[in-house]
Formats: sequence, structure tokens, C-alpha cells
Amino acid sequence: MLSSNEDRVLTCKDCGAQFVFTAGEQEFYASRGLMHAPGRCQNCRATRKARGGSDSQGMGSDGGFRRERTQREMHPAVCSQCGKDTLVPFLPRGDKPVYCSSCFEQVRSYR
Repeated sequence: MLSSNEDRVLTCKDCGAQFVFTAGEQEFYASRGLMHAPGRCQNCRATRKARGGSDSQGMGSDGGFRRERTQREMHPAVCSQCGKDTLVPFLPRGDKPVYCSSCFEQVRSYR
């Protein structure tokens, strides 16, 4: 847990360089609920972020697995509000209203 108020010297797990994890950074991490100290120096974090925040095992920068984005299959539908032809990313079943993008935004803002 990050409760120390003293600067800590850490070693980057990518390049092996030592870097300082300041007391202020520790407080920031704690305020965000982060329980672990950073494992990479600032340069390696920036490099990793620039290449999409994932490592070779497909892990995201948040520690979760990332899926490659694929093109979603779109299905034709008629907007229940304005009557325009539209495409939606799900197969309409007919038991619920289907909206075009602009009508969906309007309906969503009422909730």
C-alpha cells in the first residue's frame, strides 16, 4: 500500500533505470485508489502509451485484456421516431423501438 510520505527510488521493469517515486506522486496514486507503485520510469511509460498502452501479451494499460476492434455488422432498420432508414449494430427484434443516431441522442438525453 502507498502510505509512505517519503520519496522512494524504484527500478524500471523495462529498462532497469532507477527513478524517484515522489511523496507527491504517492499521494496522487493513493487519492485515485491505486495500490501499487509504478513499475516503469516516465520514459518507458510514455513509450508504452505511444504504442497504444498494450504489451506483447495483449494487456491494456489498465491491466485488462484488450480486444482488437473489428468492424461491427450493421443491420437495416427504420427509426421509430422519425421514420428514416438507418443502420444499427444489432438485429432489431421488433419488440422495442429502434432509433437513428440523432433520434437516439434526443431520447437518451431525456433519461
